[in-house]
Order: sequence, then C-alpha cells, then structure tokens
Amino acid sequence: MRSFLTKNVSAFFIRRFSSFTYLNFTQFLVALIDNVYKFLLVYFLIHIQGIESTHKIMAFTGATFVLPFLLFSATSGTLADRFSKRNVIVFAKLFEFMVMLCGLVCFYYKSLYGCYAILFLLATTSAIFGPSKYGILPELVSTDKISKANGVMTSFTFLAIILGTFLASFILDYTNRNYILGSLICCGISFAGLLSSFCIEYTPPSGSEKRFNLLFLNEIYSTLKSASQDPSLLMAMLGSSFFLFLGAFVQLNIIPFAMQSLHLTDIQGGYLFLITALGIGTGSLIAGKISGHTVELGIVPLAGAVVVVCCYLLDLFSNHIYVVVPLLITLGMFGGMYQIPLDSFIQVSSPSKSRGEFVAATNFLSFFGVLCASGLVFLVTEVLGFHADKGFTIIGSLTLGVISIMTFQYFDYLTRFIGTILSRLHFRTTLVGIKNIPEGPAIYVCYHQAWNETLILLGSQRRRMRFFIEDEKDHTKWLKRLYLMLRVVFIPAPEPLQNNEVCLNTIMNTLRSGISVCIFVNNVDIAQEIEKLKHSYSFREVLQGTEYPIIPVVIEKGEKNKKPRFFKRVLNRFRVPAEIYFGTEEQNNHFCTSAAP
Repeated sequence: MRSFLTKNVSAFFIRRFSSFTYLNFTQFLVALIDNVYKFLLVYFLIHIQGIESTHKIMAFTGATFVLPFLLFSATSGTLADRFSKRNVIVFAKLFEFMVMLCGLVCFYYKSLYGCYAILFLLATTSAIFGPSKYGILPELVSTDKISKANGVMTSFTFLAIILGTFLASFILDYTNRNYILGSLICCGISFAGLLSSFCIEYTPPSGSEKRFNLLFLNEIYSTLKSASQDPSLLMAMLGSSFFLFLGAFVQLNIIPFAMQSLHLTDIQGGYLFLITALGIGTGSLIAGKISGHTVELGIVPLAGAVVVVCCYLLDLFSNHIYVVVPLLITLGMFGGMYQIPLDSFIQVSSPSKSRGEFVAATNFLSFFGVLCASGLVFLVTEVLGFHADKGFTIIGSLTLGVISIMTFQYFDYLTRFIGTILSRLHFRTTLVGIKNIPEGPAIYVCYHQAWNETLILLGSQRRRMRFFIEDEKDHTKWLKRLYLMLRVVFIPAPEPLQNNEVCLNTIMNTLRSGISVCIFVNNVDIAQEIEKLKHSYSFREVLQGTEYPIIPVVIEKGEKNKKPRFFKRVLNRFRVPAEIYFGTEEQNNHFCTSAAP
C-alpha cells in the first residue's frame, strides 16, 4: 500500500509525465551523483597524494566503488522480487540522500578514510537500486517497447556520466578545487532524485517468496545455473557484464592516457572521457532504433568488432589528439550498440518472478568485471610498467576473444541481421498477409526459384529462420558458402523430406529452439506439398503434440526500375521490387491457386 507520504508527494507533483519518464529521470540522477562524487574523490586524492599516484588512486577508488555490488547484488535482487520495486527505489534514494549529507562532513574535515567510506556507501545505494530499476521496466512499458526504453535509459545514463564528469571537473576548475561546494551540489542532486522517485507508479511485488541468503555466492551460482538452460540468455548476461568491464577499464585508463600520451592535465583528461560517454549514449539510441519492436542480437558481434578495431587504433595513434577524439566517439558509439540488445534480451527472456535475481546476477558479474578492470589497470601500469596506451591494445585483444565466442553463440542472429540488411539493399519488398505471421516459430513452405529468396524471407520478419532446400540444382562456390553461412540444409533429391528422418529431427530441434523453418520446394503447387507433409506419418510423428503452424508463402519479383528519379537512381539500380504473400493453413488451396506465379 502507498504510504501517507507517498500519496502527498505524488499529489504535490502534477503527473504530466509517465512513470517511465520519472524512472528515467531518477536513474539519470543516480548515475550523475555517482560520477560527480567519484571524480571529486579522485581529484581530491590526486591533489593530496600527487600525480605520480594516479594509477594507484584510480585502481583503489574503482575497487572501493565496485565492492558493494559484489556483496549486495544477490540481496538487492531478492529485495526487488519480494517487495514492490518502486518502494525499493524510494528506499535506495532516501538512503543515498543521508549518505551524501555525511559525505559533506567528510570533505569538510578532509578525511581520506571517511571519503572512501562514503564512496562505498554510495555504491551500496546504487547496488540496491540496480535490480529494481531494470526489473520494473517490463512492468512500466510493453514488451515491444523494451529495446527502445533500454536505449533511452542507457543514453540518459551516459549523458549523466558526461555531465557528472564535466561537473566534477568544471566545479574544481572554476572554484580552485572547492570540494565542499561540489559535495553540496551532490546533496542537491540526491534530493531531486528522491522527489522524482516518489512519482514513479506503484507496482505490486512479483510474488516471489525467496528468503534472503547471506551466502550470496550460492544465490549467484543458482541463478547462473538456471540461466544456463537457455544458452543465449546466459551469454547475454556474460556479454553484458563484459561491457562494464570494458567501460570501467576505459574510464580508469583514460586520465593516465591523456596525461602520458597527450600531455594533458588530470582534469583535462576527465573532459576526454566525456567524448566516449557521448558516443555510448548516441550508440544506445541508435541500437534502440534499429531493434524497433524486438531485440536485435545480430548487432552485438558487428558492434564488438568495431570496438576491437578502435582499441587497437587508440594505441597506434596515441599521440595524435585529432585522431584520438573521433576514435573515442566511435568506440563509445559501438559500445552502446553492443550493450543495448543484451540488456533488452535479459529483461525479456528472464522469468518474471525471478527477473530481479537475473538482473542482480548480471550486476554481480558486471561489477566483478569492474573490479577486474581496476586490477588490470594496476597490473598493466604498476606491475608490468606499460604506458596507458598499451592498455588499449590489451583490452582490445580481450574483447576480440569475447566477441569471437559471442559470434559463435549468436551466429543465427548475426546471419539473420546481415540477411535483413542485404535484403533491404537489394529489394523493395511489399508484405501481404503479414498478420498471418505468428509471434512464435512456424513452418513456412515456399516455391524455390532463386537463391536470393532466402534474403527476402530473412528481411520479412524479425525471428530467426533456418532453410531446408530440395537439392536439385548445381550451385557456384560463392553460393555454397552463402548457404553454409545461413546453415541451409539440403534435402537429397531422390528422397522426399517426409522420408528423411535426419532432416525431420533437425526441423523439430530448430523449432524447439525458437527458430522458424522455411522449406523450399520445387513444386509450384505449394498446397499439394503442404498436404504431402501433413499426411506423412513421419512428419506427423516428429511434430506430434506441437502447435507450430504451417504457412504457405509465395514470392513474386518484378523488374528493376530502369528510369528512376535522379536522387533514387543509384539505389534503385540495384533494388528489385518484390512481394511476399503469407497465407494460413485454412487458406492453402485458395491462396496458392490465386497467388502462385
């Protein structure tokens, strides 16, 4: 139930905005205050202990900030599942405001240990806030808007990082290192976030009765074991965690890099990180836009590959600021494009009753990665004695290994995404009967004329698809390689599909994996082919007890426009008009008779 205070505060504010807007503003202020205070502390320690201790300070502050996420992630996940996520958010913001008041006292007395303790407590509030922030999102927005909402939230998060880094640098620059004023500003930001949190719509508990367990590592292990039943979900959690490891390393390494390679001051190095954060925010919006109403995991391997290249080039051109700046923007942009699909997939694919636990486990892995980033910075600079620019080559090599693994896991998503792009470049496609495309996997039966029909079908929908083609034609080497990439299964010509037990079992396993199946046949009469499949004992035996619909498909391709308008001339020269007709099982005879070419 809403408390008396909640009702009065909500009545005070005119609810002109959605709960998602208030949530986004609240998390924006959380990220803002985290970065303002953290950088105030970094500059404070550098000022006292000297520039030569920069690497050590960055590593220790990073480790202090990440420790609460490791200790309390499982507990905060249980909190999010047992209680109203909105109430947990309000509690976290109230706790944060009290911590910031204590932080003001520590800066006043110049207490180094006190400032470290405040950083620890501030991170604790963020650890409590995290699972509820991500877990409440599917409760506030519809499923088809999850990717876009994540893109907006992530872009605002990195906008907060930009402003937080800028504010910390600007305040100290403008006031000749007045840390008390900076701490006062932190208190004001925290109070504004507290007011905003009261305006988030109340959401009921998810119904979980799981008890708190002090042995949090067991909780994390149990959640990861549950996630392992869906390899794509587990990979998304690991991949999302790696992004925070990568981002933390870049943030910790950027100030020493700016001082050593570009000969800037520590505060100017803080400004340099703004560029990367700006790129991440932009990339997050782009990823949300590309994903549209679904989760587009095919972006992840491509974006990761660009991140690897940028890391190597930062080392190669480390002394050229005019090259470093666009590289940092590009690194951030494709980093954001890498991250958004993974977070969206975790939120959509994790069970609703234990979503907080899955988010908490991801947070634990993420901030363990941040701790490892602090250790890596210390290892590279203090133990191995490398300059900061070499750190980018090391992190680039680690990213290359991770992206290689993710490419293998998400290969179906990647090929579908590439196929969609190629389809839209080569065809001007019109979809007829799109309402007949089910939400889940289905069996599509289509008359096979040319290889590019695979691209047309891939571009017609968001779900992954695997192709089964009657092998009666000789194909060129490049076409065979394309079919290999698309994991096309060729059905031997002498043996029909309904008698091929290997192909039938592959079809069943494909459908159970949530991937649609397209069967290309060489018979123009699709209805006849569908009837053969439906009346085949082997086919019915494999699909027994399932409800996968069989959808007839007809593709009609026109001719290129030989006299296009001037501004479309180049593009239309390579684009062919195409229409795809999707029918239903009930419409088989009429549909295929009237639409077949």
